[in-house]
Amino acid sequence: MKLSAVFSSSCYSSAIAKNALQPPSLITLSASTFLPPLSRKLSCRHGVSYNRLSFRGNSSFSSTAVSASKSDSQSQGSESFFRDTLRSMETVYLNRNPTAKSILKLVSSVDDEQICYDHLAFRTFGVNGYGINSLASLFLDYGYTPKEELRFPAKKLKALWFSPPNSSSQDGGSGVNGPLPRVFISELRVDQLSPRAQEIIRKYTKKSGSGNKYAALASALGSLTWEKPLYSEFQQLAGESEYAAWTLVNGYALNHVTISTHRLKSNLRNIKSLNEFIEKNGFKLNSDGGVLKVSPDGLLLQSSTVADSMPFSFSDGVDESVPCSYIEFAERLVLPQYKNLSESEIKESHRRDGFEVGNADKIFESTSKEQLTRRA
Repeated sequence: MKLSAVFSSSCYSSAIAKNALQPPSLITLSASTFLPPLSRKLSCRHGVSYNRLSFRGNSSFSSTAVSASKSDSQSQGSESFFRDTLRSMETVYLNRNPTAKSILKLVSSVDDEQICYDHLAFRTFGVNGYGINSLASLFLDYGYTPKEELRFPAKKLKALWFSPPNSSSQDGGSGVNGPLPRVFISELRVDQLSPRAQEIIRKYTKKSGSGNKYAALASALGSLTWEKPLYSEFQQLAGESEYAAWTLVNGYALNHVTISTHRLKSNLRNIKSLNEFIEKNGFKLNSDGGVLKVSPDGLLLQSSTVADSMPFSFSDGVDESVPCSYIEFAERLVLPQYKNLSESEIKESHRRDGFEVGNADKIFESTSKEQLTRRA
């Protein structure tokens, strides 16, 4: 399938674009449209409530939660419904981020067989139930497995990534229509911020009520679950944590999608060649720590564009441009123990998995003021 299918418009896509920056009170679709029956029944069957899942030490989720997820493998919701949800998230992302849309089309013009996503990434507030757990339930319901927790002390962040289920009925497509990607969800450790920053974040999440229960719906609609903020409060957060300011105005929207470069068929499968190709076509790449981010083992190579900006109308009548999202690229090299396999024998499981704190720390900077200034 060619990537053009990913960009096809529909009446529903138009509705998403129209409501992308509207407060949730103007959205009329019910939560049941996006939330599968499984997520509403899981706590009754297993005595586990996803909004109470917690981190333990360096592990990801509690063992009870993981076993609950695994025991539901035979009763997962419809894959087509799950992909429809991801497709709606992707539509919002592409409508707001012309750079990502243009690069996907540009890569497709050279390598039109298939473009696969390595991972999808989201940002959250680690307070009042609005953190990682609020989005994780959707992916757990559809067979994803929580893996490694990563911590970023300087940025006051932690993250958890999830591996996709092994079986899928649509591995031949592109984007969210192709092999299901990994998922990377980060959260801001709000309790480590200044009292004033904590007050601002708690104010909006509290006003949101039970909005954290509808994280997937908010992401699919491109809607905030809280009221639009004051510009002065956005500025105050930006001065302390650019991650906090970004999340305040973008909410649960996709932070970025990542092209899996080694799955491409052309010379662009080499990430260095892809980076050169993108820059020659006039796009800015995140230069923090160097354009190419390489893991200590040399097996995970990543790069990303500088984020786009979008107009935003604050609640006090100020109209201002705010950072939006970006697109990332990742090449996962073959693990040493499989180096003797032929090209035709190599599968994704033979390549370097997971994420690297050093790489991710620099990728986060794609939405920073310093990188946005370079873009301008």
